[in-house]
Amino acid sequence: MSCVSSRRHLLAGLGGMGVVAAWPVQAACTLPGWVAPLCADLETMARRLTARLKPWSGPERIVTPEQFGYAGEGLATGFIQQAIDAAAQGGGTVRLSKGDYVSGTLDLRSQVRLEVAKGARLLGSLDLKDYPERVAKRRTVQDTNMGMNQSLIFAEGAENISISGEGIIDGRGDNFHGEEGIHGTPGRPFVIRVIDCRRIHIHGITLKDSPCWMQNYLNCEDLLVEHMTVENQANFNNDGIDIDGCRNVIVRKSYISSGDDALCFKGAAQAPTENVLVEDCTFFSSCNAVKLGTDSQSPFRNVLVRRCTVGGVAEGMRHIKPLGADSGISWEVVDGGTAENIRATDIHIVRARSPLFMRLEDRGRVQPDQPKPPVGALRKIVFERITGEDNGARGSYFIGIPEKHIEDVVLKDVRIQVAASEGWLGEDEIPEMRGIYPDAHMLDEVVSKGDHHDAPAYGLWARHVSRLTVVDTVFTPVTPDKRPQFRLRTDTEACTV
Repeated sequence: MSCVSSRRHLLAGLGGMGVVAAWPVQAACTLPGWVAPLCADLETMARRLTARLKPWSGPERIVTPEQFGYAGEGLATGFIQQAIDAAAQGGGTVRLSKGDYVSGTLDLRSQVRLEVAKGARLLGSLDLKDYPERVAKRRTVQDTNMGMNQSLIFAEGAENISISGEGIIDGRGDNFHGEEGIHGTPGRPFVIRVIDCRRIHIHGITLKDSPCWMQNYLNCEDLLVEHMTVENQANFNNDGIDIDGCRNVIVRKSYISSGDDALCFKGAAQAPTENVLVEDCTFFSSCNAVKLGTDSQSPFRNVLVRRCTVGGVAEGMRHIKPLGADSGISWEVVDGGTAENIRATDIHIVRARSPLFMRLEDRGRVQPDQPKPPVGALRKIVFERITGEDNGARGSYFIGIPEKHIEDVVLKDVRIQVAASEGWLGEDEIPEMRGIYPDAHMLDEVVSKGDHHDAPAYGLWARHVSRLTVVDTVFTPVTPDKRPQFRLRTDTEACTV
């Protein structure tokens, strides 16, 4: 498709809506020069990570809690911990293989693999007193703002650790009661918290029903997660996996269904997240299937997400929140920091009210005694070969702020089916939305006549975006929709190919 014919097609779609799309007038409209090198660099990164990150390795020594007197009844915490401490002397595997083990907090040590064998279950204790606080030695935004200090499995400053097996780790989170919130989740432990560790391998395990987030890896290096199954649909704030300030990461061939964000990258560790490969996974959520943010205090660089199915929880699946997802993919930078060099390719999005969402803003959350950071950056983003079906009517949208735009964004070969809207917000009805929690549902917070909250376009609405390139991209409503396919504010620079 030529640049001229594409521009005419798009402007026809905007007709009658009172918006001037700032399409650059140029003889030839091609992909920006940075795209091909970025894609090549990320492919090279993926090969290097695949060669670098290896499974847990250690002696074939097996240690069990039964060797320390566990007889299969009562609280197993002390017996399992003795086995872990013994295995740490020279390395080895702590194997749980004799049915159910009820436990409180376990401290995982260097050189130890915790294996829950087929047919066995590690069950979280139902007594909060069995989860003594483990306050991080190095303060982070997460612990100072949210008080997340309790977990079933905890590791800090460890090296060469693993959680594996064909069995189940069940946090039994539906037995812990609390409120959903973004400023603290007291009384609801995580299942796994891993802080300041190196060489972590999560393999084959099934994780079920945390009282809060399922697992949090914070300021870690060389993290390999593979063949993992997560069902976290038992309580509020039920994230599937949170990767915070980690370097050299692979998440592959895993399945997550979660009540909150399924796969979430964060910067609360105030350490960079760099060199990340996510491939061949399925992420279903009642919130965001794949997300960066909201905590974005540190840089995110070199992230490749490929060959994944993402979206919302379906009819017939366990769920604690409404069916469907808030978004399929969300990139959010609101607490300073820079997110750049990010590519999502060969992604299928289903049951998402907003298939794609990006937000740049200036919330600026940090530790209580730190100054508010300047506005961050969200740039060099590629969405390529994206398909979708059974998605909602809200529309995808990318929004920056007047003083700081999202920059350098490419949509290439996108085919997404969406529902038609029965009512939507006009461009002049939508304020800058500062201070509203930055997820795709933020449009629901806008007060409008008629109580309509869908975006002004059924495909993509963009505001405060510089250098947006749309290539061979079509959003298709299942029934006629009077909104345009694209709606772009006059300060959004864009072109089509």
